[in-house]
Amino acid sequence: MTDVELDAAVASDPDWAEFEPIDWSKAEVVVPAKKQAISIRLDQDLIDYFKAQGPGYQRRINAVLRSYMRQRKVG
Repeated sequence: MTDVELDAAVASDPDWAEFEPIDWSKAEVVVPAKKQAISIRLDQDLIDYFKAQGPGYQRRINAVLRSYMRQRKVG
């Protein structure tokens, strides 16, 4: 498929019409912080809750802890 054919296919796709153009001019590359493996004890219901959300539960726990940390630093 050529670029012209691809552009035409995208333009005729009804699902594509829902997307608005994105201005990437102010986008920044963000290098994730280095992770460190640790062992902590969490209540079983917490683990069950985050695991029930699907893959990436450790990442979500990290995000919750980071949000808490940021709120505490501000206040």
